[in-house]
Amino acid sequence: MLFMKKDSLNSSHLCAFEGITKKILLSIVFFLVPLLIFSQNLSRAKKYVDTLAAPGMHGRGYIEAGDKKAAIYLQDRFMEIGLLPFKNYIQGPDYYFQNFKFDINTFPGKLSLTTDKKTLRPGEDFIVHPSSGAGAGTLSVKYLDTLIFTDKKKAAAFLKTRLGKYALVYHGKDLKKIMQMPVEFRDKIFSAGCLIEINEKKLTASLSGTQNKYPYFQVLQSAFDLKTKKVSFCVDAELKKTYESQNVIGYISGKINPDSFVVISAHYDHLGRMGKEIYFPGANDNASGISMLLELAWHYSRPGNDPEYTLVLMAFGAEEAGLIGSKYYTENPFFPLSKIKFLINLDLLGTGDEGATVVNATKFPEAFALLTRINDKEKYLPVIKSRGPAPNSDHYFFTQKGVPSFFIYTLGGISAYHDIYDKRETLPLTKFSEVFRLLSDFINQL
Repeated sequence: MLFMKKDSLNSSHLCAFEGITKKILLSIVFFLVPLLIFSQNLSRAKKYVDTLAAPGMHGRGYIEAGDKKAAIYLQDRFMEIGLLPFKNYIQGPDYYFQNFKFDINTFPGKLSLTTDKKTLRPGEDFIVHPSSGAGAGTLSVKYLDTLIFTDKKKAAAFLKTRLGKYALVYHGKDLKKIMQMPVEFRDKIFSAGCLIEINEKKLTASLSGTQNKYPYFQVLQSAFDLKTKKVSFCVDAELKKTYESQNVIGYISGKINPDSFVVISAHYDHLGRMGKEIYFPGANDNASGISMLLELAWHYSRPGNDPEYTLVLMAFGAEEAGLIGSKYYTENPFFPLSKIKFLINLDLLGTGDEGATVVNATKFPEAFALLTRINDKEKYLPVIKSRGPAPNSDHYFFTQKGVPSFFIYTLGGISAYHDIYDKRETLPLTKFSEVFRLLSDFINQL
């Protein structure tokens, strides 16, 4: 019938035919348009991840001003979306920025480690401890005798050892015991010319605001021959005092309750560079969370999606350095923290095939019940796990100030974390669309 000519139909048949055709076409349009819209959003989100995790962002750290480059990129996206800045609170041209200062240890130059005749690969075989000092040289290796933990004679003999001319090697599994020893033992251990910590499973980098006097390496056990007699090394370390970074903050005014706020937060910083050769891309941690923040900003800035409450988008700096940007904000807020109805902190959102975890779920059970009801009805994620309070992301200091808040992260998929393998090429964004819908439904029903 669909292939019959119009003039072969009578008027009643023609009207019926046109009516059916119109309904079919409308059904197709209504079915396809949401998919096309979200497909476009997912493509855009992937582009955000690709850009933020690219080499030109230098790991969004404190070498080559990687954090500043990322902040400027986010400022441009805020302007593109049409977010409003808190101009009354910020001076200068960067109206979305809230500046703060802190100390940070960095490794901008030479970085090498050789065991006997084997040259180890930075990032793959070894990294430097975040508080490592600068230094270069060749030292004989001394292995920490674990009998000092239980044998008093061994312990007394160890205290008489001159370690300044040695590279002292110990296993990471013994670090807890080392830190529980009397201070004179810890001082002796940390008087070595170089420290080498052997890690069994993986290398996990982090940041520090302090610097030790000695070079300090973390080495993968599979890359280090425990019969090694000498090591040669070089570490270029620079402790940057009062380094200036920034939070990037904008908002969408609420249509019904503009003086009450829902906050979406995510940190944009990561671990930066380590030497000239490697950087930490931070695709999952936390380009993924920033991408979700930007997608939510796009959604609520479009006509017809106006939020009931004022929606504030906070991209925090220096989270990896100790939640510094978010702590600074809670001490210098743009509006009273008591006016925040709820804060949703987004971190590690690049997977989701095994569901998600909500930190503070036990602290705010009614909000968690709402979130799980939505998920049970719509089947967005296979499971949403409950977790208690934890100081593990930017929600923490808001919670400490009495702000109702969740920290949401996804589960499953890649295991890369704080290493060189957390890269854009392997980030699946498995349940990104489902998490987006879950969050928007939750925000709409708060």
